[in-house]
Amino acid sequence: MKFLVVDAGTSSLRASVIDSTLRTLSEHVRPQLPASPADGLVEFDAAAMAKAAVDAASEALGEVGPVDAMAIVNQRGSTVVWESATGRPVAPGLGWQDLRTVGRCLELGAEGLHLAPNQTATKIEALLLTAGDHDPGTLLAGTVDTWLIWNLTRGATHVTDATNAAVTGLVADDGKSWDSRRTERLGIPDAMLGRIVDTAGVVGSATALPGSPPIAGIAGDQQASLIGQGCVRRGDAKITFGTGGMLDVVVGAERPSEGVTENGGYPIVAWRDAGEDMWGLEAIMLAAGTNVEWLRDGLGIIDSVADSSEVAGACEDTGDVWFVPALLGLGTPEWDFGARGTFVGLTRGTEAPEMVRAVLEGVAHRGADLVDAATADADLAIDVLRIDGGMAENAVFAQALADTTERPVEVAPMREATSLGGAFVAGIASGAWSGFPALADTWAPRARYEPARVPERERWREAVERAGGWHPALSALDLRPR
Repeated sequence: MKFLVVDAGTSSLRASVIDSTLRTLSEHVRPQLPASPADGLVEFDAAAMAKAAVDAASEALGEVGPVDAMAIVNQRGSTVVWESATGRPVAPGLGWQDLRTVGRCLELGAEGLHLAPNQTATKIEALLLTAGDHDPGTLLAGTVDTWLIWNLTRGATHVTDATNAAVTGLVADDGKSWDSRRTERLGIPDAMLGRIVDTAGVVGSATALPGSPPIAGIAGDQQASLIGQGCVRRGDAKITFGTGGMLDVVVGAERPSEGVTENGGYPIVAWRDAGEDMWGLEAIMLAAGTNVEWLRDGLGIIDSVADSSEVAGACEDTGDVWFVPALLGLGTPEWDFGARGTFVGLTRGTEAPEMVRAVLEGVAHRGADLVDAATADADLAIDVLRIDGGMAENAVFAQALADTTERPVEVAPMREATSLGGAFVAGIASGAWSGFPALADTWAPRARYEPARVPERERWREAVERAGGWHPALSALDLRPR
């Protein structure tokens, strides 16, 4: 069997055809870089994204022929509002990183309605204000999955799945419907929002594509990566090291918390199957690969991201140099938006290899922070850590992660496991796999790293303390949803 997956990321859109033996038969990528018209604003051209999805998917299908089903995986939280009659967006889409609603979130928080600017809720409200004199009854809204499915089905299907809905800030306690208290407060008619459906299951036909393949799977990118790495049992965990870093761990059928956990993580719906939710916890690193890009673009001490492994490998250790990767603040567990990137321990003898290694090891220590937070909050053991994303290809980093977490680290067979996760959910709906538990047997890492050094975690915590609270006003902000 063959499955088409449209993966709409933050910086690119990818259409892949993957078969049931997990081979990638075709892949077409379209750059989709967001725009930043001012500090803190992140926008994207939603119409261009929809066209890219149709074009890339059509090219992939043109190479391999008909497929049995397709799936959508996507950046979560990014938001579009459009005219139901014409399909025209009322304004640029707002990316998940967009911070224009920070003030509004603080205002609502004072009323007891706790939302974060990276959630969909206040983004829709902001876009409705932009829409001006449009009658709200003539508009539709949704996350990227909703928008792409509406376009691929030529307006016939308006849905989102539970993994995406759960991070909008608008879902009722039952997880099955929209919270009218929140939607009314924000002026969002419930009819504007899509129906919440299972992660695996046919929702419509992509009539905009050759052969009109059935859309049989939807998942947010981090959940798709979790599924793609065969993490389907309690305690299975992965970290995706891309621009930022996201740890997701499977917890079970019971929701682990109502809001942010004691150690700064968040409950997520890992997937919904036959109306039943499998829950997970997510811990967040605000900057991961960004730090390596900064070494290349900002400092110029490496020529490419790939060079970081070789340069860092020129020294055995950092010479007690430490780097706290807080270029955008610290996420889980501190959630200190006023923290800033910090080097400590530099001497006249410090050279590029030590600095590069310190950056890689700093990101690894942040990975260990996420693991510590998740295991404490979920009261479970993570015996092995699975990783994907660009930094997963860096051998020095992967070994440092094994050392700092004191766990074996296994590298996904595909650099980005999101597309594979999309193929899995479409395949479950199509009968290629019997269900989510069966995916455990598909895991085949391409590399494994065993812990080899005792980590100096107390020394790391000292460095983190020095990085914290650099901008006290920002550090005082609490924008976490409850």
